[in-house]
Amino acid sequence: MPDLPRPATLPRPAALADLLPDLEERYRGDRPVRTLVRMFRGQGRRLAVAALAFVVKHSPIWVMPLLTAQVVDIVVQRRPRSQLALAGAAMAVLVLQNYPMHQLYVRSLSVAVRTVETGLRSMLCRRLQELSIGYHRRVSTGTLQTKIIRDVENVVESVRQSVDSGMAALSTLLGALVVTGVRVPQFLPVFAVVVPASAALLAAVRRRMGERNAAYRTQVERMSARVTEMAQLVPITRAHALESRELERMDGTLVGVRDAGIRLDVVNGRFGALAWIMFQLLSIGCLVGAAWVAASGGFGVTAGDVVLLSSYFVTLTGSVAALMSLAPVFARGLESVRSMGELLSVPDVERHEGKPRLASVRGTVEFDRVTYAYDGAGEAAVADLSLVVPPGRTVAFVGASGSGKSTVLNLVIGFLAPQSGRVLVDGHDLAGTDLRSYRRFVAVVPQESVLFEGSVRDNVAHGRPDLDDDAVRAALAAANALDFVTAMGGLDAPVGERGGRLSGGERQRLAIARALIRDPRVLVLDEATSALDGASERVVQEALDRLAAGRTTFVVAHRLATVRRAHRIVVLDGGRVVETGTHTELLAAGGRYARMHALGLGVAT
Repeated sequence: MPDLPRPATLPRPAALADLLPDLEERYRGDRPVRTLVRMFRGQGRRLAVAALAFVVKHSPIWVMPLLTAQVVDIVVQRRPRSQLALAGAAMAVLVLQNYPMHQLYVRSLSVAVRTVETGLRSMLCRRLQELSIGYHRRVSTGTLQTKIIRDVENVVESVRQSVDSGMAALSTLLGALVVTGVRVPQFLPVFAVVVPASAALLAAVRRRMGERNAAYRTQVERMSARVTEMAQLVPITRAHALESRELERMDGTLVGVRDAGIRLDVVNGRFGALAWIMFQLLSIGCLVGAAWVAASGGFGVTAGDVVLLSSYFVTLTGSVAALMSLAPVFARGLESVRSMGELLSVPDVERHEGKPRLASVRGTVEFDRVTYAYDGAGEAAVADLSLVVPPGRTVAFVGASGSGKSTVLNLVIGFLAPQSGRVLVDGHDLAGTDLRSYRRFVAVVPQESVLFEGSVRDNVAHGRPDLDDDAVRAALAAANALDFVTAMGGLDAPVGERGGRLSGGERQRLAIARALIRDPRVLVLDEATSALDGASERVVQEALDRLAAGRTTFVVAHRLATVRRAHRIVVLDGGRVVETGTHTELLAAGGRYARMHALGLGVAT
């Protein structure tokens, strides 16, 4: 296998990193309104242009009643008809300006909102990459998908609806109040009743809506997690004829979502009905009162003023109702802000900033009295482990299930950090090292290799767009994969979702080729052949032998063929080392390893 250039650490995409600068550090899920304002802090100019364009394009809603009242008075008072022509021209200009102003408003608002949407998703995806492996094992994939997809969508749509309806209502309110104050100031106190009445109603139901939105969001996250789990378990469910049982479990979750949604809809419906009734009654009162005053000749109110006041009050009540109807929309958006805050405020993250980076790795790995226990576990998974693995040597860990083998591998990769003791690489304590720089020199071949939907080239050269086809083919040949890749169509052949078009052995060989491309100094093989049949295992094992040559290799396997090749075998029991030596030495010692071998277990899983 020819030497290949080592992959460089990929920088964070500058265009996305600058969309929401520093928001991640200042994100407060417990203060969603403040956080929501911070999200749009960099979009102030676009939002200002959008607001100005909206006010201009929406002006016919509150200017037209004034011109209509003018037309009524011209007719009733028999003024010159030329005034009708002027009023009509003014109306036409107001209507025609709507088109260019509406386009400017939509463009400015869309750029601002979509920029924040992209920045939020980028920020959440970055956090997923920073969260510890332990967190990912505790939290379902469906829940995380909900936060990135549904919660961001909720925030964006809530802002968009709030701006559309909110600006329409506010500009109408202000325009109507100003015109009324100039033309018929005596009716301003009547209009002023609407504002405190609406505020009181809003305060009465806001808390209830927040509770309902939180309950609904929880049920949706649970449903998303259950759907993800159900999709992953379809082969197992089908194989054991448990489809009905699984559907019953799913139906229970769906009923929970339905019930939470019904409760939320009932609260929103009750809120909307009360607002509509209250404002219609006030509108009727305003119309009758204005007509009574005009008929009595009081305050100099004309027929045109009655039309003006009636139109304004209908518009005014409709605007306030629209503002109030935004309460559930806004509450849903704030709940999604809180939901995203749950992810962004998790302290269980890998911190690399300020730590020294490794420019090279020779491959000496040392466990210095390492102890690690999982949360809630009664005993340590690894206890007082001391072991030195020289560069280029292979060490295999064997033992019963729960003996600590996988924990040791996770400590080597840096997925777990010792609670006491140290893991050192070439004398550098991993706890004080930028693990990203160390992992550039690490490759992992797990039991079930993860391939993504794309071509063979995409999967083998993952993260290495600089590689030419000859380098990819060399890696495939060394991994015993070139023949079947050629047969399926070459480097551009698709592998299917999660490698579904390939057999288990073919997926493993592509994973080995991907590891070879990285030219690692530290190699981790986690049950890399346990799921293969005998023929596939032999082919894959040959490729693994080439991959491990000259590299510091850590192996967990239950098949003797892999273990017996190791320079040292470490037998674990309850997280402690009970035996160590070569295959021959351990058999001669007649201890635990020899007993497992005699029983035909090879190495227990």
